[in-house]
Amino acid sequence: MFKKIMKGGGGHKKPSKSDDPSAVARNSQAAANVVVNHASRGGGAGGGNGPSAGTNLIAPAAAPLPILPPSGPMEPLPMFRDVPVSEKQNLFIRKLHVCCYILDFLDTMKNVREKEIKRQALMDLVDFIRSGSGKITENCQEEMIRMISVNIFRCLPPASHENTGQEVTDPEEEEACLEPSWPHLQLVYELLLRYVVSSDTDTKVAKRYIDHSFVLKLLDLFDSEDPREREYLKTILHRIYGKFMVQRPFIRKAINNIFYRFIYETERHCGIGELLEILGSIINGFALPMKEEHKLFLVRALLPLHKPKSVGVYHQQLSYCITQFVEKDFKLADTVIRGLLKYWPVTNCQKEVLFLGELEEVLEATQAAEFQRCTVPLFKQISRCLNSYHFQVAERALFLWNNEHIVSLIAQNRTVVLPIIFEAFEKNIHSHWNQAVHGLTVNVRKMFQEMDAELVEECQRQHTEKESKAKEVAEQRELNWKRLADAAARNRADDMVTV
Repeated sequence: MFKKIMKGGGGHKKPSKSDDPSAVARNSQAAANVVVNHASRGGGAGGGNGPSAGTNLIAPAAAPLPILPPSGPMEPLPMFRDVPVSEKQNLFIRKLHVCCYILDFLDTMKNVREKEIKRQALMDLVDFIRSGSGKITENCQEEMIRMISVNIFRCLPPASHENTGQEVTDPEEEEACLEPSWPHLQLVYELLLRYVVSSDTDTKVAKRYIDHSFVLKLLDLFDSEDPREREYLKTILHRIYGKFMVQRPFIRKAINNIFYRFIYETERHCGIGELLEILGSIINGFALPMKEEHKLFLVRALLPLHKPKSVGVYHQQLSYCITQFVEKDFKLADTVIRGLLKYWPVTNCQKEVLFLGELEEVLEATQAAEFQRCTVPLFKQISRCLNSYHFQVAERALFLWNNEHIVSLIAQNRTVVLPIIFEAFEKNIHSHWNQAVHGLTVNVRKMFQEMDAELVEECQRQHTEKESKAKEVAEQRELNWKRLADAAARNRADDMVTV
């Protein structure tokens, strides 16, 4: 636990004067404009070598807003309920200034009094916004967003392998590094969330402060290793997307670029699953007919997300997004299935099981015309899965025949499907080591027998002919090798006689 806390470091620079919180707070003006990226993690959301990596998403730097950092000792302030209405706005500003102090959470015995004062101030601010007891002025909103920026926008600590020089480990096996300053950060995030969802928040005013630059820094924080922080970020970004319509195209493009960088450069990012959860809700709201921009996003970003080794971490959310596209526009089924086949794993059996599960969900939303377009490549891959020596892969492929809709699609195209997979059935029945796979294969073959006995007999005849021809070829090959060996032996004997 001690190592985790040392690694987290609160994400803030250690104060230069150990016991004076005001010395730390004097640096808070610069913190408001920090780009949230550790150098070793690469650039922000605008990077990447993907198909649209050239898209420039970096918002122009806004003119720095004048801010006087807190100075002097931190003093407790009265609660909002204890002051008259006329003084509440002034008290609001004073509490925001108190909350701009950045305190050191590495040492639990340090600044204990100041930490409690700040915590109480944050809790009172959250309650004030939540209660809606008074509409806050534009100046208060500006100061509040500045205070939030000072607290949450920070350099994230490096990942474990970057800190220790150890080999990169599987993201699924890594332990989460918890943020030491979370007792304060949680309240800051809660304040931002309450501000965004409040019915008193005027979007025309709020969009001046929750601008492109703010959204980009918020997106950068999704790489935080603390799952609690990512959960808050997911909820807040989703609410911003819903409330600030002007931000929607920008948010989609920024998420695009995060995906491109992850897929084509780093293959390491903590928040891909949370971003996909947001996108799942966004895709569900797409209007029909679907824009070309959304179809390109599917082809260029979502389908290639099947490529990284760590796909298991976020596959559930990714599968939901992919299925949403097919359910929205059934004509995309062929594109999606061919995309899955393109990134189908060759040596990773656990990934194959995931892909087969996703394939079943996609096929369940596929109509007959789209199914026909991809039948041949699809069942060539399924045939390979049926013969996999990893019993879970073969078993999961056979489970496709438990789905009534898929069986009906196969029945309509049985003359194409059965000749492709018949040989795989025969191999499993005669030589697969796993009894469960053997039994399932027999059941599926019986299903085809009941479906079209003549077709099964024809496939059996062709398979027998193919095997006999293969046997003849093998025998001929063996005979040819024997003749070559005999000829070589005769040549050696002749050479010895000559000598």
